[in-house]
Amino acid sequence: MGVRRLSSFFLSHKNILPSPSNYYHAQTRFLVKVRLKWVKNRTLDHVIDIETDLKAASLLKDAIARSSHSFLSSQSLSRSHSVLGLTVPVLRFLRRYPSLFLEFPHPTYQSLPCFRLTDTALLLDRQERSIHLAHQSDAVERLSKLLMMSNSRSLPLQSLIPLRWDLGLPDDFITTLIPSCLDHFHVVRRHDGVPCLSLTQWRDEFAVSALQRASEKEDGGYRNFKKGRTLAFPMSFPRGYGSQKKVVAWMDEFQKLPYVSPYEDSSQIDPNSHLMEKRVVGVLHELLSLSIHKKMKRNYLRCLREELNLPHKFTRIFTRYPGIFYLSLKCKTTTVVLKEGYRRGKLVDPHPLARTREKFYYVMRTGFIYRGKGLTGLVGEKEDMGVDGFDQMGENSQEDIETDDEYYEENASNVETGSEFDICMTGSLSSGIKFITKIIWLVNIS
Repeated sequence: MGVRRLSSFFLSHKNILPSPSNYYHAQTRFLVKVRLKWVKNRTLDHVIDIETDLKAASLLKDAIARSSHSFLSSQSLSRSHSVLGLTVPVLRFLRRYPSLFLEFPHPTYQSLPCFRLTDTALLLDRQERSIHLAHQSDAVERLSKLLMMSNSRSLPLQSLIPLRWDLGLPDDFITTLIPSCLDHFHVVRRHDGVPCLSLTQWRDEFAVSALQRASEKEDGGYRNFKKGRTLAFPMSFPRGYGSQKKVVAWMDEFQKLPYVSPYEDSSQIDPNSHLMEKRVVGVLHELLSLSIHKKMKRNYLRCLREELNLPHKFTRIFTRYPGIFYLSLKCKTTTVVLKEGYRRGKLVDPHPLARTREKFYYVMRTGFIYRGKGLTGLVGEKEDMGVDGFDQMGENSQEDIETDDEYYEENASNVETGSEFDICMTGSLSSGIKFITKIIWLVNIS
């Protein structure tokens, strides 16, 4: 059955809700081989470059905070290099950010460097934990949705641990979140002895995809969404693609296919059909929508492939649909980004946890820029200036910004604190004092 005949078939039967057997087996034709050239997106690459260091610093902060002595040696921290995804040694990375990690010699072995958290890092850690408590229901919903998309309604804990930062889960979610939500989750052992997190109860209110929620206003409520209905994915093509006739025709036919929710049973869908391809796109779209930063490493997705009923070579979907996904090769890894989640390099709808991580990044960046000019002395100036000194700097001071980080230059004034002000920075030491005072004031009042 040709593409046009296939679309005409569903359009002519749009008022009839087909049975599952007819609905799934009506489309059995094989996938069309369409190859699109990969186009680099510098804006999204820059976001990934920034957040790679942010994630590594956050994981190191969590490891030090939960240690029994509140500090860790460089030797023990270096073992986590592969988990952090860094392109530099861990010791060099820690020394880059003295505003977060304070270096001192080991109490017993003086030649062994150790690191503990600065007061600012401890304060940010407390803020992050308070957000986890305040938005626990949101984290439970995200984790429940992920389990509901899997075939067995359970996933190995070893596959969930790398996802905790992306899903906005507490670092110690296994010992804190799961025991407090036994009506949602419970830990079981698979037949091979692997511990898995299993769903206690299916909840219909969670079985609604992000795409269905986005169409809530148009449809008068997502509960009125009918199975087999056409639902289009938001598209944002790279420059030059949107005007190509063959791409437009292909995407038009793809969008006309019925939408299969990632929470529906897909066992009856022909794996070689266009319908299955749209279902795979829907699953990946939903999975990235569940992440805080609307992106995820490709290796993490591979660990979920079998449970989510994804094809063996599912990663080619990302290059076949450049209007929906962007595949980045930054930081010696492959990261998948949901394009609709970003606008001009910023999250469209940032989670409160993402806003706290923005503060964390600004403190990181300050320590990186002024690490060679005595950061401790800069922080000490806070007491001399006081609140009056901060007020004299002005709410809307404009100064020349000299930095090689264009993203930071463009967005340094967009941090929300309850009152709007611009964070300005120059290469001079006096401006550095003003900047770090603002940062500490920002962290304390938030």
